[in-house]
Amino acid sequence: MWINIIIVRWRGDDMNKFCQSCGMPIKKDPQNGGTNADGSKSTEYCSYCYIGGAFSSPEINTPQKMQEFCIGKMKEMGMHGFVAWIFTRSIPKLNRWKEK
Repeated sequence: MWINIIIVRWRGDDMNKFCQSCGMPIKKDPQNGGTNADGSKSTEYCSYCYIGGAFSSPEINTPQKMQEFCIGKMKEMGMHGFVAWIFTRSIPKLNRWKEK
């Protein structure tokens, strides 16, 4: 299954199905997405990253910091470090982190 996620990310298909900050599949989000300032559901960010129209961890302000954070969380959940690293490789390409 994880190879499918990597292929989808590599091709750039269905980017709206992944949080555009951390890369987590939105369907894995228990809240089914974050919330905008007006209380509506965000279709771009997960509930771990985006609450009330603001990013929940302002100290995570670069894609590298987000990668480190996500790798740490995945390792805490029992994932092998190399696999966690593979999952986070596309974070710099997500909308929040793209060079403008």
